[in-house]
Amino acid sequence: MPVIISQTPNPNALKFTVSAMFDAPKSFAAGKPTDDPIAAPLLAIPGVTSVFMSADFVTLSKSPDAHWDEIVPEATGILEITFG
Repeated sequence: MPVIISQTPNPNALKFTVSAMFDAPKSFAAGKPTDDPIAAPLLAIPGVTSVFMSADFVTLSKSPDAHWDEIVPEATGILEITFG
């Protein structure tokens, strides 16, 4: 299943539906160390400020000055490799 991207009411957040189910909600913030194999590479993308995983989706938040057209291709690639 390909990654499906949906807008949220927050212009600085996007929802990425993936082909997996997470056991429990997880939240990660930029600048805080994590060894989570999904969150760590997503947080390494410039402009990404947080990662939230729940049910069958991952929500990324970005800083207001970051641009989705730079973040989305890299995030989608990471998620497709992880959940492909």
